[in-house]
Amino acid sequence: MAASPRLEFEKDIVEIQGQIQKLVEMAEESGFDVTEQLEDLRTKLETLKEDTYQNLTPIEQVQVARHPRRPYTLDHIERVFTDWIELHGDRAFRDDEAIVAGWARLDGRSVMVLGHQKGRDIKENLRRNFGMAHPEGYRKALRFMRQAEKFGRPVITFIDTPGAYPGIGSEERGISEAIAFNLREMAHLRVPLISVVIGEGGSGGALGLGVTDRILMLEHSIYSVISPEGCAAILWRSAEHRDKAATALRLTSKDLLGLGIADEVIPEPPGGAHSDWDATASSLQEALIRNLKELRKLSTDKLLKARWSKYDAIGEWSDAEVEES
Repeated sequence: MAASPRLEFEKDIVEIQGQIQKLVEMAEESGFDVTEQLEDLRTKLETLKEDTYQNLTPIEQVQVARHPRRPYTLDHIERVFTDWIELHGDRAFRDDEAIVAGWARLDGRSVMVLGHQKGRDIKENLRRNFGMAHPEGYRKALRFMRQAEKFGRPVITFIDTPGAYPGIGSEERGISEAIAFNLREMAHLRVPLISVVIGEGGSGGALGLGVTDRILMLEHSIYSVISPEGCAAILWRSAEHRDKAATALRLTSKDLLGLGIADEVIPEPPGGAHSDWDATASSLQEALIRNLKELRKLSTDKLLKARWSKYDAIGEWSDAEVEES
């Protein structure tokens, strides 16, 4: 895996990593035993990673969620599932590569897997449209969710998008209608549904795959109605206030768990998911198997009733009388 680009708050971490690398190179050249020094530095590095990533500000969480070396949907599919068979097209317009879909096996059992997919370089990002799906992407997703329902198989979705694509062609082909239709249909699908926010959960683009029985979030992922930059531009007339907006939006996994929107936060290794894809996938796999096992115990009627109750309770409020002074 290529070296990860450095985030500003990772400066001290990168410095120690550099010291370790130099020490290893020096030992190889000179033949000196530097085992003790390496052990001290590696212990210091792990402690620093843990302390740094346990105390991230909301805007730093946003930076981690957008990290270019963070594992994407296909990276997780490769590590969490077996027997992946990708499916294509909405049978109406074209195959939108911003969303991938296909059959796979989880713990030996067949599931339908869908998710937003970003690119690693300019060429792939243009092909994937930076993970921003068009209407045909959401219609493709619904086509395969219905296929899963037909065969009585659970659906797992991975959410990682700045939002649905807002271009002219996308609007002409009905992006709002496509997302709204998915929301309605997912609410009624008669199979277990699990969504996992693995990076950015942005606006309606995320919701188009997000009406599920369980909403899981990787520890340093975010889920919000709008980006901090967009919120700052609207409320403060300047994207420079994105730090303030990120805090006000309460978009971190910890915030959303507390608000009752997320059902579980999946821990990431020290240094974030981009530092260890395999360890992240292992935690993700365990959480998916456990949650699916719980959902499979419910009858279809109980499953749908619990799903409706979950979304009825989000944003619940009540009137209170205020005494006049």
